[in-house]
Amino acid sequence: METAAVLRKCKYAFLTLPNYSLIALSNAVEPLRMANRLVGREVYEWSVVSASGQAVPSSSGMSLTPTEPFDKLGPVDILFVCGGINVRDAVAAPLLAQLRRLADRRVPLGGLCTGGYALARAGLLDNHKATIHWENLSSLREEFPRVRISDQLFTIDRERFTCSGGTAPLDLMLHLIQSKLGARISQLVSEQFMIERVRNDTDRQYVPLRAQIGPSNRGLIRVAQLMEENIERPLSLDKIAKATGLSRRQIERLFRRDLNCVPKRYYLEMRLRRARELLLQTAMPIMDITAACGFQSPPHFSKCYRSQFGYPPSAERKARRRSEAQAPAI
Repeated sequence: METAAVLRKCKYAFLTLPNYSLIALSNAVEPLRMANRLVGREVYEWSVVSASGQAVPSSSGMSLTPTEPFDKLGPVDILFVCGGINVRDAVAAPLLAQLRRLADRRVPLGGLCTGGYALARAGLLDNHKATIHWENLSSLREEFPRVRISDQLFTIDRERFTCSGGTAPLDLMLHLIQSKLGARISQLVSEQFMIERVRNDTDRQYVPLRAQIGPSNRGLIRVAQLMEENIERPLSLDKIAKATGLSRRQIERLFRRDLNCVPKRYYLEMRLRRARELLLQTAMPIMDITAACGFQSPPHFSKCYRSQFGYPPSAERKARRRSEAQAPAI
């Protein structure tokens, strides 16, 4: 975190590709604007650029002005490539060459939504950890085996900043704001946007089960729906089998084939994700969370939670409270 004596203006540029995600770009810019307002000075500035210098239509058909030419871009702290639908059609050889030139000059580069595809195509994510919108995770893994693809909300690996779409850019920016201005300012920004919890790079983006296994596997989807509907009082596999008309063996085979896990583990991880949401987004006592998520006792819950997330629930809640209590040194 920078102190008042060394606090300098930070400039980000957002390179808009055709059909970029407007919500992703807005969720990246708005936290910067709010941070400036809360601090009372212009700590951040930003610009929108495009290959032609003309405003580029987003996937919603709307565009942003003013838009500057990419080849006239001045010094920036990070350039974010903003992607959206049909990103492969939006990435041309001249654009890739410009990105490589920036990388040669050690300009930090990022990708919002599917913007990471352009960086991967330019070879700028090789041997880096990176993420992208869940719809593109599988294809990116296949096409770019040298990129360490993650399903996290956002990743920061050296001078590469990538995130999923939707609200994930907001989480990435809150993280960057916290690094520069402190946890308190980051928390105040999130409160202005009615965000209950500042998510970090250990949070994973939600990948719908249908996207993982395909909509045709209705039996497995129904099993997962039953599990989600029965978090507080988990069903036995026999009861799930009876309710879905599948046998235990069929369910176990489907989970091994399509999800590479056993049903019991999938159900446990679902309950732990729900518990983590309650732990970080509410003031519910841990005893109540234990019961609400179907665990036998607080010690059993704590053991499972530590195994999944690396620390017990009480430690995570305390860490969050300490973070929120920190005052910015600006």
